Amino acid sequence: MAEIEIDPLEPGPLTPVEAAALEALYASAFPEEDLFPLVRRLHAEVPGLVSLRAMAGETLAGHVIFTPCTIEDLPADHRPNPKTDADAPAQATSAALLGPLCVAPEHQRQGIGSALIRAGHEKLRSLEVAHVLVLGDPAYYSRHGFAAGADVEPPSPLPEHWRQAWQWLTLDPSLPAPHGSLTVPETWRDPALWTE
Repeated sequence: MAEIEIDPLEPGPLTPVEAAALEALYASAFPEEDLFPLVRRLHAEVPGLVSLRAMAGETLAGHVIFTPCTIEDLPADHRPNPKTDADAPAQATSAALLGPLCVAPEHQRQGIGSALIRAGHEKLRSLEVAHVLVLGDPAYYSRHGFAAGADVEPPSPLPEHWRQAWQWLTLDPSLPAPHGSLTVPETWRDPALWTE
């Protein structure tokens, strides 16, 4: 197996070479889903995107995106009393939404997805991002420290049987578990991205 190197993709619209490689990667890994248009839009529309690729020699082996978001919440010691302080101001906590995460079929089960997630978390810590949320397989993401049943409302209602797939991880262990509602860039506000 070629040594894997993880490096960032530059912010902004994808170059034609990057777009072609990513489109082929996502088509091979997710033949029944068309995730590449989302990847292209995130790159074109979202400032501050953390986009990492895993290269096996000259071959694109994997890719992950972390979208900058905020959690609109209240301090843990000041939950509002609707009778006395319904207008208490919310606080915004920095967060990131993980996804999509993609590994080429011939490179799966080799730790590439894990390496991409770890590299993303390291980059997010350097940016002082507090929490990461993901909608994905609990069996997989629990191995990376994610906990099911996030007390953060997603941008669109989830099917009930997906609730355990909505997971969170705190990058700063001194912080309490996040609660509130996730505010995402416009690209992620399409309800079709949050349902079957």
